[in-house]
Amino acid sequence: MTARKTKKKAAKKATKKTGTKKAVKKAGAKKAAGKKAAARKATTKKAATKKATTKKAATKKTAKAAAGRRKDKVVLLAGGNPQIPKGEGDAPVQAYIAAMPGWKRDVGRRLDKLIERAVPDVRKAVKWNSPFYGASGTEGWFLNFHCFTRYVKVAFLRGASLRPRPPGESKHAHVRYLDIHEDGKFDEAQFSDWAGQASKLPGEKM
Repeated sequence: MTARKTKKKAAKKATKKTGTKKAVKKAGAKKAAGKKAAARKATTKKAATKKATTKKAATKKTAKAAAGRRKDKVVLLAGGNPQIPKGEGDAPVQAYIAAMPGWKRDVGRRLDKLIERAVPDVRKAVKWNSPFYGASGTEGWFLNFHCFTRYVKVAFLRGASLRPRPPGESKHAHVRYLDIHEDGKFDEAQFSDWAGQASKLPGEKM
């Protein structure tokens, strides 16, 4: 009877021990599964964060590029006249001419070249959204031009003193105008002569 009890007790103890081992193993497996799940979650979160950061950077880059394009784009004012910041020298004048719309750009290039040939040491600037030309060694200006809807208007600032006088009258007695239309026709030789004459007169200070 005693041996049987001892055997039963030992069997019970062994069963309990096996159960404990199984429980420990199960808990370990559960813990490992939890760690794996946490690692997967962390990886997913990290990937999502990286994706969001990349997307944000791309959006920022796109916005910056768009802002750059807006900055580079020249605004055309009334009559298609380019809005160019004031500046001295050839660069702002070339920026103005490059921004002149359609057929007016070709007129602008022709005028600029003719003035350079007639007055080789000519000074240039952009003021009030118009190219200005002046004689070297002076502070004044003898000519400018400006875009209007149907023509490019050349202003000879001392035009009343030129011979022959340019055809367009002005409310200012000493100013005369030459309007160049879409067909681009004007007497280039006469224009060059006017530019040469104008460069020798006292310039308008502006």
